Amino acid sequence: MRKMLPIAFLAVFFLMGNVAPAQAQENTKEPIWESIILVPDNTKLKVLGENMRKHNMKYHNAGAFKTTVYNISTGPNSGKIVWMMGPMQYSDLDTRPAAGGHDEDWRDNIMPYVKRIEQGEYWKGITKWSNTDMLTGGAAEYPILFIRYWVVNQEHGFGVDTHLEFISSTIKAIPGVHPWGVYDNEFRQGKIGRHLATVSFNKNWTDFGTSWPFRATFDKVHGADKWNMFNENRDATFTDSWDEVWVYDKALSGD
Repeated sequence: MRKMLPIAFLAVFFLMGNVAPAQAQENTKEPIWESIILVPDNTKLKVLGENMRKHNMKYHNAGAFKTTVYNISTGPNSGKIVWMMGPMQYSDLDTRPAAGGHDEDWRDNIMPYVKRIEQGEYWKGITKWSNTDMLTGGAAEYPILFIRYWVVNQEHGFGVDTHLEFISSTIKAIPGVHPWGVYDNEFRQGKIGRHLATVSFNKNWTDFGTSWPFRATFDKVHGADKWNMFNENRDATFTDSWDEVWVYDKALSGD
């Protein structure tokens, strides 16, 4: 599977499992996204959609506060909505839209049509490992995202760097365009996990059924004798992982 195979091996630099939230805020060079998951009232989807589009067009249509909305299409979160703002820096949050219009509009025109909000998170992109320079056309260019969440074994977090070095060099050596990103969850959530996320960006569903030479490229770049070590390190480093597919919603994004 062209797009799913690499994500099965990707991980992201493990940071927040070993440092305090205050330390995460010191490093603001990498891009950051704010994301929340909305559980909609399915009996009021039409009104919610209309109101969210208006809200995002008015308050989140450009710059650091630009919002992109996705619908979760697979897994136990299917039917929920991802509202994502960024890329930005933490300093941008000090001037984010708030009282005096924005907060009141969210309170009166969004929240009455939402059952609850889940997973308010900040994700930092790790450009060292990512391959996203080609993502210049906005969400519409690659509207289907394949997400894999990872839970890191606290006793083997040191293995993440090794794993990513294998993956990064392999993916970048495969001919063609293969955009993917690695992201660090900035703040701990205890047993919820979700320490890391990796994202494969897809133009269409056909990408999921297209094969690509990951193993052959791995052998060429690292040597076939490294394959077992690669897999053993992955298994020792991560205790759990799960997948979701998100589909870009142009209307709700206000685009």
